[in-house]
Amino acid sequence: MSRMEMLVVTLASLFAGFVDSMVGGGGLILVPALLATFPTAHPATLFGTNKGASVWGTGMATLQYSRRVTMPWHALLPAALVAMLASLAGAWLVTVASPDYLRKILPAILLLVLGYTLAKKELGRHHAPQFTGRMEAALACGIGGVIGFYDGFFGPGTGSFFVFCMVRFLGYDFLHASAAAKLLNTATNISALALFIVKGHIWWHFALAMAIANVVGSLAGTHMALKHGTGFVRGVFIAVVSALICKTSYDAFLR
Repeated sequence: MSRMEMLVVTLASLFAGFVDSMVGGGGLILVPALLATFPTAHPATLFGTNKGASVWGTGMATLQYSRRVTMPWHALLPAALVAMLASLAGAWLVTVASPDYLRKILPAILLLVLGYTLAKKELGRHHAPQFTGRMEAALACGIGGVIGFYDGFFGPGTGSFFVFCMVRFLGYDFLHASAAAKLLNTATNISALALFIVKGHIWWHFALAMAIANVVGSLAGTHMALKHGTGFVRGVFIAVVSALICKTSYDAFLR
């Protein structure tokens, strides 16, 4: 382990935590950094090390948001449990079926998300939940199940998909959606991390330093989101989804 390797992945984890705490997309930064720094390592070990760091950042972001933003726990807690179980199911499926076909269609899905967000200029600007009680919980569980399964099976853009679905289908603004997404993403990260630990795919010596950096970045990103509000978070969401479109298009068609 060289100091330069540790420095590179720790700084990448810091920036990933910063971005991920607002709208997801941290994996867009940290996973490529790990792959570039350790080109001969087993991908599963790098994914496990990524989860070992990012789960702390998403968990800390959830805690910070919950202190300042009203969280509908009656809907989000069961949704988090469903997301955790669905992520495990997706992770199991990827051991017997290839997700390669998703690689080709993901840029198109993200492009639709971006186009819809840009076309609907008021989307996510005002917090006006469309449902309450059991209906809200049921829809949140549906979102947790679908996106959680996707996270376990494939993964890129999971946090951003959580945010978009909360805005589009539940009527949350981008700030409340981001807060809710952090809880669900923490749940999926925990289940994925558990699987990687059982399989032995994690470098603890890197994960510890990266986790600390990820938490620091997450605290800074959460502070900015809470300070500047939903319009700012919407702008970051558009930027991250645009970057995801570029990255996933490159991975699918040019690599």
